[in-house]
Amino acid sequence: MSSFSPDVVGAILNHMNNDHPEDNLVIVRAFGAADAERAEMIDLDTVGGSWSAWLVPDDETRQVVIPWPAGTIETRAEIRQQIVALYESAAAALGLPPRHGVE
Repeated sequence: MSSFSPDVVGAILNHMNNDHPEDNLVIVRAFGAADAERAEMIDLDTVGGSWSAWLVPDDETRQVVIPWPAGTIETRAEIRQQIVALYESAAAALGLPPRHGVE
């Protein structure tokens, strides 16, 4: 399995956790931890992303690993596309309205 450079991973994690914490929560609630109160993206590679979910009422964390919708990816640009696809699928699964211009 291939991975992205630490600089790329760090930049994506920083962006997702600082600019899109609500999107992280939507993704985690739809794909692995419906009772999550908060979520943080903790890793990614060419096959998917990993999130840490804080659960209520148990006050515990769970790691949620989600494969990219398109399968294995190779480029940084594909990371953004796949995170947007995950968010859109998650929002639809949770019955949330579509949002345009997801960054």
